[in-house]
Amino acid sequence: MYTKYLTNGQQSEQNVSTEDLQHLLVMRPDTVGDVIMLTPALRTLKEVLPHAEITLLTSSRGSQAAPLLPWVDDVMVYPPLWREITESSLLNLRKDMTFIEQLREQRFSAAMIFTGLAESPWPSAYACYLAGIPQRVGFANNMNSSALSHYLLPPADDFHQVDRNLNLLEAIGIYNAHNQMEISISEEIEKRANELLSENGIQPGTPYIVLSPEASLPDHCYNPHYFAAAAHILSAQTELQMLIVGNSNELEAIQPLLQVANENLYGNVHSLVGKTTLPELAALIRGARLAITNRSAIMHIADVFKRPMVVLSPGTDPANSWSPRSASARVLSRLASCLLCSESDCQHGMKCLEIRPEELAIAALEMLGEQTESSAIYHVLQEYRSEMSRI
Repeated sequence: MYTKYLTNGQQSEQNVSTEDLQHLLVMRPDTVGDVIMLTPALRTLKEVLPHAEITLLTSSRGSQAAPLLPWVDDVMVYPPLWREITESSLLNLRKDMTFIEQLREQRFSAAMIFTGLAESPWPSAYACYLAGIPQRVGFANNMNSSALSHYLLPPADDFHQVDRNLNLLEAIGIYNAHNQMEISISEEIEKRANELLSENGIQPGTPYIVLSPEASLPDHCYNPHYFAAAAHILSAQTELQMLIVGNSNELEAIQPLLQVANENLYGNVHSLVGKTTLPELAALIRGARLAITNRSAIMHIADVFKRPMVVLSPGTDPANSWSPRSASARVLSRLASCLLCSESDCQHGMKCLEIRPEELAIAALEMLGEQTESSAIYHVLQEYRSEMSRI
């Protein structure tokens, strides 16, 4: 039911001709994770249109992923239009006309407007319309389709975002594309990642855990005090090295976790917060034994490289729309009365993320135990469970 092609509100079997797509604008001005989930669509576009020039328009945060995307010829950076525009303001012409002129100068033949759940294509489509881009393709219904030249009805809410992106390609006649996410890490980036490990006394090949306390949305972060407590437990219960990663802008918010690294009671906790680029971080995740993360770009990168993970996730959106599909993953969340609220700003204290540190530590130890034939971690887990039962 989602493959019926629509144009100007009327059902039609005619697709946009790929012969007209010589300079293609791909719009996904959102988070790094959203850009990572776009990679199957980008790869498919380059495979089907090898001579087309593909420009990715994304947010400042999303542009950090650009070095990982070999299918993209150019990158434009602009804030998410769907967040900036309200019904009352429409387009802020003073602010946005410069951007629209930049689009016009590029002489794009078409714009593919990729959106997520509850995001409208209208603001981006209208900007493209004003810029004179003739083909403007996106998901819409009759209420928000006026600025699109072609549209498809949106998939169900529980459609995985990767498949949602690929589904939009059907509007230009591309079907049955492979949905495996992919990113490319250069030898130079891999070398720098190994240098970062060596600077912390970790030799290449040494098993380690990556802990990422950040999330795509600040309100969707696991309690940093709980995260710190879980890190302390794990540092005591396993001899594996542990790397805390993140953005330097979040230093204040994650101080409890950084304190664990500063104390480093067992000599196996290291902070790389603010010391890595996103590509370097991706290389570190590729070599990790386990990733412990909020629902974020780190989760998607771990999924790309099939690295086992424990994910702390709010219950704001259907799990089927974002969950890891290639890697072994344990998703921790709490049932709450406000489940599936789709809200970015929680008004209820993130009750869906009230996970005890002990639960997180046990889940991590279980994931580690599943990866090794050694009984050492199994015995550690059993002893720790026994200790918890006596408390």
